[in-house]
Amino acid sequence: MGALSIRPFRPTDRDDLIALWTRCGLRVSYNDPDRDIALWQASPNAEIFVGEVEGAIVAGVCIGHDGHRGNPYYVAVDPAARGKDYGRQIMRHAEAWLVERGVPKMNIMIRETNEQVQAFYRAIGYQDSPRLVIECWLTGDGKPPEPSSKTAGTLPCTITFLEMTARPSHATVPMPARMKVALMRVHKPGADFYRYLYDRVGKAWLWYERRALDDDALRAIVDDEQIEIYVLYLDGVPAGYAELDRRSPPDIELAYFGLLPEFIGKGLGPYLLDSAIGIAWSYEPKRLWVHTNTLDHPKALGLYQRFGFVPYKREDIEIPDPRLAGLFL
Repeated sequence: MGALSIRPFRPTDRDDLIALWTRCGLRVSYNDPDRDIALWQASPNAEIFVGEVEGAIVAGVCIGHDGHRGNPYYVAVDPAARGKDYGRQIMRHAEAWLVERGVPKMNIMIRETNEQVQAFYRAIGYQDSPRLVIECWLTGDGKPPEPSSKTAGTLPCTITFLEMTARPSHATVPMPARMKVALMRVHKPGADFYRYLYDRVGKAWLWYERRALDDDALRAIVDDEQIEIYVLYLDGVPAGYAELDRRSPPDIELAYFGLLPEFIGKGLGPYLLDSAIGIAWSYEPKRLWVHTNTLDHPKALGLYQRFGFVPYKREDIEIPDPRLAGLFL
C-alpha cells in the first residue's frame, strides 16, 4: 500500500467509514453510527478525519475536546492495512488538530483487558495516568441501555460474512506456553454435552439458534460425521470449542467458535482459531467462511481478519429477541 492521505470527513464517506468501523469491531449495539457522525459534524469542538490510500478509506478518527482535554473515538485502521504506521499517523493528525486549538492534553480510555490497544498507544508515546474513571449509565436502572430497534421485541444487528479462499501463509500459532492444553475432536457429543458448550460459550452473545432446538433435532446436526466439533481443554476442563460444517462441499463453514467466559483473556482464542483453520484447510476446500455480528464478542471480527478472513458481505437485520422467548432463563 502507498502513502496515507488524511482529510476531513465528507458526507459521501458515510458508508465506507461505517464499514471500516465494523471491520475493526468498533460498533456496539447501543451506539447509532449515524447519530455519532451527526454529533461530531454539528459540534464546533469536534472533527472526523479519514485516511485514504489510493482512494480507499483505511483509517479514521473522531476527535473532540472540551477546551482542556481532547478525546479520540473510533480510532480505526483497516485490519488488512495494519503494520504500516497508519495508526500513528492518524493519531498525530488528531493531536495536531488539538494543538492548533490550544488544547494541551489528550485523554484516552481503554479497557484493562485490551492489551493490544494499550501497547499501541504506549508505543506512540502515551503513558499510564494515575486516575480512576467512574461511570453511571443514565438509563434509570444504572445499566447499559438496551439496543434500539425499529420493531418491538427485536434486536438490531449487523452481520458480517467473511471468507478465505487460500490456505493462510502465516506461521502456525503455538500451543500456549506453561499451560496444560489439549485439543480433541468430539464424535457424537450428545445433546447434553453440546448444550453445555454452546450455552456457556454463547450466553453472553445471545447465541440462541441451537437453544431453540429439541434434543432430537440437535443430535441430528451434531452427530453428523460432516459436523466436526473440536473441544479445547485446559487442565482437563473444557475451555472452548470450534465447529466445522462440511455438509456443503467444496466449502467449509466455521459455524461456531468461542471460549467459556472464565477462559477469555488467557491467550487461548488465537490458538483455537488457528488450529480450526488448519484442520479445515487439510480438506482442501474451495473456501472457508464464517460470519459474525455486532452482538458477538467485540473482538471477534478483528480476530477473524487478523487470521486471514476477508469480509465479502454485510447485512443489517433485526432478530426476534431470544430472551423474550424464554431461551435464556
